[in-house]
Amino acid sequence: MPQIPSSRDLIKSADSPLLSPSDSDDPTTPLMDPADTPQKSYWRWSKQDFFPEPSFQNCSAYRAALSQTGRRFKERLLSRSSDDNELVNLRRESQNPMSKCLTWWDLMWMSFGSVVGSGIFVITGQEARNHAGPSIVLSYAVSGLSALLSVLCYTEFAVEVPVAGGSFSFLRIELGDFVAFLAAGNILLEGIVGAAGLGRSWSSYFASMFNSNNPDFLRIRIEGFAEGFNLLDPLAFIVLWVANTIAMTGTKRTSLLNWISSIVSALMIVFIIIVGFIHGKTSNLTPFFPYGAEGVFNAAAVVYWSYTGFDMVATMAEETKKPSRDIPIGLVGSMSMITVVYCLMALVLTMMVNYTRIDPDAAYSVAFAQIGMNWGKYLVSICALKGMTTSLLVGSLGQGRYTTQIARSHMIPPWFALVHPKTGTPIYATLLITTLSSIVALFSSLDVLSSVFSFSTLLIFMLMAVALLVRRYYVSGVSTRSSLVKFVACLCTIIGSAIGVTVFWSTSKGGYVGYVVGVVVWFLGTLGLALLPKQRAAKVWGVPVVPWLPALSIGMNVFLIGSLGYVAFLRFFICSGVMVLYYLFVGVHATHDMANQKLGETNVALG
Repeated sequence: MPQIPSSRDLIKSADSPLLSPSDSDDPTTPLMDPADTPQKSYWRWSKQDFFPEPSFQNCSAYRAALSQTGRRFKERLLSRSSDDNELVNLRRESQNPMSKCLTWWDLMWMSFGSVVGSGIFVITGQEARNHAGPSIVLSYAVSGLSALLSVLCYTEFAVEVPVAGGSFSFLRIELGDFVAFLAAGNILLEGIVGAAGLGRSWSSYFASMFNSNNPDFLRIRIEGFAEGFNLLDPLAFIVLWVANTIAMTGTKRTSLLNWISSIVSALMIVFIIIVGFIHGKTSNLTPFFPYGAEGVFNAAAVVYWSYTGFDMVATMAEETKKPSRDIPIGLVGSMSMITVVYCLMALVLTMMVNYTRIDPDAAYSVAFAQIGMNWGKYLVSICALKGMTTSLLVGSLGQGRYTTQIARSHMIPPWFALVHPKTGTPIYATLLITTLSSIVALFSSLDVLSSVFSFSTLLIFMLMAVALLVRRYYVSGVSTRSSLVKFVACLCTIIGSAIGVTVFWSTSKGGYVGYVVGVVVWFLGTLGLALLPKQRAAKVWGVPVVPWLPALSIGMNVFLIGSLGYVAFLRFFICSGVMVLYYLFVGVHATHDMANQKLGETNVALG
């Protein structure tokens, strides 16, 4: 017989603006096994499975719900979830638990496999030639530091709240339901577009191994379709389905394939680095700053995308055997290693070839040819293909988990939250991402896909740093109004100074006064925050030097966002507008009903 939770647990797990996030004694252990819920057949698709909430039972109920949209939106805007709610209550929506089968070794190579793809081979040559020269090494170091700061924030949350939702769950706990929904929408968009882009890149690299002059020779041209959508890519379609099918068959099996492939890729990269140093010339590193400091930071904003993907590993926390040990080692250790590897690869490229002679389209392949190793282009292509394959595998796992937790919250139909009893994987959630991404990959070119999701990635990383500061300095029902006002003032000062420096960088032609003022204001805002008493300490593993490191992460992410350009801002706001419409017509009513259902269950349990 399942154990009935205590009144304290029921109250603290309810998702309501009146209830604060909880401090469970052991965040790695659920208070109730999700498998304790009544079992049903996994393969089902009734209306009740998609829209079980009272607001969607019939037309009259939906019209009544729409008439209360304003009140419900205000309620959800102010509501925050809790650790217990994400750890225990929402897991019941999956009917079956995910399998705890991963160790720090799995997580480390998952991070390596998800991050080290084709980006390092493509972006390095472009940015070294056009923006940074030999100082591209520093661009990778700056971006690596920013990524590492974000990793630290993800790690603290993942250790204390080891659930499949990753940043979605963490933001829902600290910044509320609506902010988490916007993050969820962008996460799903990133997953679909990112997987489609990887599929198209995979087919391009594969084709280039046989016909370097025409990477499109395996694609089918359809006359009459708009430019950018007229080259059908059946190979990308097939690759996505193969990778995602493997991910659906089992987490441990996918992890095993990933780390074997990632180790092979790592050995190839080590070989490239060694050959590069042997044949490189230090004279090619002069001048080191041909484009000045501006070139370093402009390139840093672009090469940052070579570091993205680690957030997928945070979604595997629910399937990790010992989150308090495995997640810090796996995430922080792998990102530190990746940063060193990227810097070394950038250095050997600019040592082998003068930056003015780097081929921006095939930098490493041409560099090997220039030192007499024509076979090097095949090594680079194979290494890039392996990197993209592992990125697809880990991305399939991560996006399936993100989608599962979003569905558990009823922001999308809870049918997608169901976990298969035998595989222990969210098959429906993975099928959703697979179907959409494969269709997009079949029709859309890389040019169309490449710039769709850059803004939202950095924004979510910035919000994660904000959420960490909120977690440390504000606890509902404990923090006084005075301390809340001081905290908000300091946080706004930090964000405002970062925006000011970014605007000055984008509009100024010279001078350092604006930067000095911005940095001083940022320092004073962070110092003010450091002088405030912390309302909560990390229970298991915490980010060091709080609030300085999270504040630095906020500043760096805001600065990189400001380097993206007008088109990225426009696309982000258009996509966000569409998401808000969906939230007002569907999401707000589903989550409102679910929250009130839990409150009703709490009241019944309390008598």
